[in-house]
Amino acid sequence: MKGQNTLGINIQNLTKSYGSNSALKGLSLTFENKGVVGLLGPNGAGKTTLMKILTGYLSRWEGSVQIGNMDLRKALKKAQKQIGYLPENNPLYPEMYVKEYLKYIGDLYGLKQPPIEAVIQKTGLEEYQLKKIGTLSKGYKQRVGLAATLIHDPQYLILDEPTTGLDPNQVIEIRKLIRELGKNKLVLLSTHILQEVEAMCDRVVILNRGNMVLNETLTSLQNDPFQTVSVGFDYRVENMAFKKIPNLKSVVNTFDFEYELTFESQEDMRPAVFDFAHDNGLKIIHLQKKNEGLEKQFNALTKGN
Repeated sequence: MKGQNTLGINIQNLTKSYGSNSALKGLSLTFENKGVVGLLGPNGAGKTTLMKILTGYLSRWEGSVQIGNMDLRKALKKAQKQIGYLPENNPLYPEMYVKEYLKYIGDLYGLKQPPIEAVIQKTGLEEYQLKKIGTLSKGYKQRVGLAATLIHDPQYLILDEPTTGLDPNQVIEIRKLIRELGKNKLVLLSTHILQEVEAMCDRVVILNRGNMVLNETLTSLQNDPFQTVSVGFDYRVENMAFKKIPNLKSVVNTFDFEYELTFESQEDMRPAVFDFAHDNGLKIIHLQKKNEGLEKQFNALTKGN
């Protein structure tokens, strides 16, 4: 990427207070220049404050922030040219056409030849570029927001709850797009939904009361010797019958015909559950492998909030 930084984001001793309330308490962490990082935390953890600082919205804070090779304090405007931000409410102009809106955003960035066609193609808006934004579904409005975020080809993307309010098909499409973007750019993804982190992220950062309490790769969190598989059938199954499945440690009947099966194995046990259902003439209603490692860590590290 011509003209773009190969460095990531380096944050040292970042502190921000609102009166007597400390939102960030000496936060220090480093992000690489590409990949998808999930930013998790309960309400009041400091996620929003961190995003506002990184985007330049807040200017009064202590510590240091390096965006690529730029000091955020000394080169704010230059750093902002390398940052794309999609806020949770995704403000758009409903009366404008998609292509018209993207040209308008490009003009705001002072781009002589904004890559409108390229971002339209990247975000799957080809069939909608001549439609008014107000006529689009929420999923496609979110795509327009992402296209506007990408128009100046930033290296660092900050996305605040990008899948909130989308239907399941739209969620899958936006997840795929974000994962693709993470191959060449750094994507900081703020969310409160653990499944979103599992589906999209390479690394997880958890904030709690202004402190960083976890910074790990998703792979390391998934390397738990135990795994839980959630499954629903069309008929009730006696707990004893499940003993035919290898590596099974425990069974919990969570509701009606739904069960949580815990295995002592790092091998994905969903195929074994599928085979069990087939051999016993059962129809599977849903089958999901739960990331107990991430859920347990989050609950333990944010307890009391």
